[in-house]
Amino acid sequence: MTLKQLIKLENKAKEIWVVSPSLHYDVDNKDFNELVSVNRGEKTKYRYIVPATKEIEKNMKVYKKLYKLTSEEMGSNFLLLPVSEFNPFITESAIYNPNKECIACCAPAMEDTDDVIKFNAATAKSMTKAFRTIWKRYKRTNP
Repeated sequence: MTLKQLIKLENKAKEIWVVSPSLHYDVDNKDFNELVSVNRGEKTKYRYIVPATKEIEKNMKVYKKLYKLTSEEMGSNFLLLPVSEFNPFITESAIYNPNKECIACCAPAMEDTDDVIKFNAATAKSMTKAFRTIWKRYKRTNP
């Protein structure tokens, strides 16, 4: 499915459940910003499950302001989970050749499928940096 096809699907939906580690599409993507704004105006119901992280806290403030929601509406539309409870929604990610021109991909974590997402170079580099930082923090050596 392409992003355009996904936008068409969301445009026709009356209720949308989103599981997101960052709220990227809802706060950073212009096409989705406009779509969510229009859908909210047409009383489309949105429900979000997100991890309780500093990034989500920041992005929820942006979301609240962007879509002009009350604190009560935010409370009824969002479920903040401890990071460990968020794990069943995570896809499997892989970074190939992280010390050269890295390529990052992801796929469903619990099924065999031909559906694989290849991230752009900037995202791959960002993922590589995050992997390296976390690895060093807990393993205390370079991966």
